[in-house]
Amino acid sequence: MSFYLAKEGLDGCASWMKKQSQEELGHAYEMAAYIIKRGGVARVDKVDVVPQEWDGVVEVFQNMYEHECEISKLIEAVVRVAGEEKDMPTQDFLWKYVREQVEEEATAQSLVEKFRKAGKSALLFIDDKLGQRA
Repeated sequence: MSFYLAKEGLDGCASWMKKQSQEELGHAYEMAAYIIKRGGVARVDKVDVVPQEWDGVVEVFQNMYEHECEISKLIEAVVRVAGEEKDMPTQDFLWKYVREQVEEEATAQSLVEKFRKAGKSALLFIDDKLGQRA
């Protein structure tokens, strides 16, 4: 998504999305470290090919929102399994991600709405604002 946004000349959006992906990679490392700490084996399987083209910035952020919703479902499923197994440390560890997903979904949905409402005239303003993400 970051590459597509950069190709479209939306450098602020591309930068924001790149930071978002770096944050998600950090979460993956945190989860792997937790698995190892608990005596498990952290593994990475093949990653599905992600889309490479979209019909504009709204579709990019809509796709991101849908992906965040799917991630939320997956995390919630693991929390349920941990509960069934009475694995309270894992439940505790995962609740951080449950709470974070609420924010991730809200942010993605908000951006989709902003881009839809803004239209092309305000796109560069939003792009500039997203580029200011620390």
